[in-house]
Amino acid sequence: MSTLLPVEVAQPAPESKCGYCTNSKCCTYITEALETPRSMQDFDHLLWQISHRNIRIYKDDEGWFLLIDAPCTHLLKDGRCGIYADRPRICREYTNDFCEYDQPAEDGFDMIFNGYEELLAYCRKRFRTWDRFAASRGD
Repeated sequence: MSTLLPVEVAQPAPESKCGYCTNSKCCTYITEALETPRSMQDFDHLLWQISHRNIRIYKDDEGWFLLIDAPCTHLLKDGRCGIYADRPRICREYTNDFCEYDQPAEDGFDMIFNGYEELLAYCRKRFRTWDRFAASRGD
């Protein structure tokens, strides 16, 4: 009687960086460009936005952005796309020439605000009259 030995099946090599990426970071958030905030009213609006769950705001060399931490609902447990063949155009046009597999996006941020208190502190520093403005909002 012969003993069967387990056979190791070679896994195909990843075809791109996406194949090496284990956390699919690029599919766990979305960003939206913001008009550059200049006035106290602009920053007051940003305070409202950042008051919501999973919202951060950052500024980099391209401008200001709303960052929404929300994983794609089509992301599979193994990090692959569950609708790859039918994915939206923005996903098809995404390039990983330089992506978060290479370096965390946060490394390129000039500023990041992780919550209301951080942005409020920035507003108070940027605008010496912020507290008077806030008091005049009719609260």
